[in-house]
Amino acid sequence: MSEFISPDDTRYDERSRALVRIGREAIAVADDEKLDAYFAEDFIFHGPDGDLTYAQLRSFFTAMRTAFEGFACERRALISQGDYVGARTCMSGRFTAPFEASPIGTIAPNGQLMRLELINHFRYDENGRLAEEWVQYDNVGLLRQLGVDLTEGR
Repeated sequence: MSEFISPDDTRYDERSRALVRIGREAIAVADDEKLDAYFAEDFIFHGPDGDLTYAQLRSFFTAMRTAFEGFACERRALISQGDYVGARTCMSGRFTAPFEASPIGTIAPNGQLMRLELINHFRYDENGRLAEEWVQYDNVGLLRQLGVDLTEGR
């Protein structure tokens, strides 16, 4: 049994399976047409580093794909109720190019594997498009994986 949820797993409702698909088919690989259809025009992302618009989040996805070879966005757990879906998400890849979207600026690659675990809460609008997302993840842990010495400069 895979640690990740399949978009064909009928134990989950269609909204949840669509969330799995968008991670695999449009976030992990560049498919702006699918992303544009999935996200509401006034989408807002609430994350550890502040709020982002859809355009800013899409730029973040591009930076992740550029910096992390074999970039993946997979769902590990899903809970759906009405207009909301909760998820455990895993983003991963090998750090092979500069990462320009870190909270501390551009970071040079170290060739190591990166695995970022996220807790997401999604809200969909009346048209079924993703309207809002709240995310928590460990920025300090991510920076350590990327080879940043957090004691430097003390």
